Amino acid sequence: MSSTDAIAQKLEKYRIENEKNKDINCIINDLYDSATTKYQKFTKEQVEGPLHGKLFAVKDNINIKGHPTTCASKILKNHNSIYTATAIERIEKAGGLVVAKTNLDEFAMGSSNEHSIFGVSRNPNNLEYVCGGSSGGSAGVVSAEIVDIALGSDTGGSVRQPASFCGVYGLKPTYGRISRYGLTAFASSFDQIGIFSKKLDDLINTFEVISGKDDKDSTSSNFNDDNFQYSESDTKKIKIGVPKEYLESSINPEVKNKIEATIQFLKKNNFIVKNISLPLTKKCIGVYYILSTAEAASNLSRYDGVIYGDRQNAKDIKGMYKNTRSSGFGEEVKRRIILGTFILSSGYYDSYYNKALKVRRLIKNDFLKAFKDIDLILTPTSPSPAFKIGEKIDNPIDMYLSDIYTVPMSLAGLPAMSVPVGNDNNKMPIGLQLTANQFEENKIFALSKFIKNNLN
Repeated sequence: MSSTDAIAQKLEKYRIENEKNKDINCIINDLYDSATTKYQKFTKEQVEGPLHGKLFAVKDNINIKGHPTTCASKILKNHNSIYTATAIERIEKAGGLVVAKTNLDEFAMGSSNEHSIFGVSRNPNNLEYVCGGSSGGSAGVVSAEIVDIALGSDTGGSVRQPASFCGVYGLKPTYGRISRYGLTAFASSFDQIGIFSKKLDDLINTFEVISGKDDKDSTSSNFNDDNFQYSESDTKKIKIGVPKEYLESSINPEVKNKIEATIQFLKKNNFIVKNISLPLTKKCIGVYYILSTAEAASNLSRYDGVIYGDRQNAKDIKGMYKNTRSSGFGEEVKRRIILGTFILSSGYYDSYYNKALKVRRLIKNDFLKAFKDIDLILTPTSPSPAFKIGEKIDNPIDMYLSDIYTVPMSLAGLPAMSVPVGNDNNKMPIGLQLTANQFEENKIFALSKFIKNNLN
């Protein structure tokens, strides 16, 4: 069978599997026709590329030229991208095919994928439960095996938490490791493109392809290390730290039991597992929501109906701004813009924003201090498995606490990945989170492979 025939078969399988989307609502823009046209024009380089024939879905806040990028918001419902994100260009150059854009919480602000003009994405493991957020559509479409790999974005846990809820791998890389060019900004000092897959090797291969310096993104790093392979003997030299603060908080008993069972498994396999402390853990949620909402208020100010956003007319420009934003933004986005604007106001800037920046530095120092004695930090990804649709929608504080274990790594700019380790009594997935020092994703991959190959 020729390479072209093999891809044609995969695309046909995708078209059939895509019928599942009627139930899960994870795909909001089908790019099947575009992908079919592209693979028929593949160059020799693409045919021989490391991602040849892999089918991708992409969160709808990442740009692909000529296709809509709505961010699941009414204000961008008619927006078509005029350029393609660097990560997408690199995937296509390596032979990958993007076949779908996926659902998300509006402007990536949410933890359940319930804040979307396209409706909620449903967890393939149980349709009464959320996929998580904000990259819920990407996690769900991989969990349902409609595509091989999906891209999402992670600001405070938006790849790792839905990966845990849906039972797939979900990586947030070191800040700057993957170019943000073409990713719609939410909070620029946090945002990173992340990767979902059911197969760890597919995730690693995608990471190798899309990471690296990009002249179009001044925050991207020129760090280059292709040593992603560890032998088992090298893997067993990895020292693991377990922060006491993460297992002392209000955590679901089944999640706690699964994490503790994994820790015992590692000890039995002669890994060094140490108890550590990250004393500023309780400050992380507060610091994150101060800084991220401030950045969101700044970034979203461009959606005013002048250049960006569907314009709503009024008698004067102030009225036009008000009408455009009032009708275009959803309730959660409005909440965060209002919070961010308040935080940045002249009377409160020093009391909130500047103080939060200082605490963020201290939080990062806690992690760096810990990594002097260990290689990886093991924690839960989320305090609970997926919750039911509608369960937390009217309680924003409870919803924000869904990210209590993922936010600290985002504040510190560290790489972290959710690794599936089983299910609860309701057969809903549970994930653990592995965190490494900056640019040491290879250690996360090594221990993840060991867990995958040896944990029953």
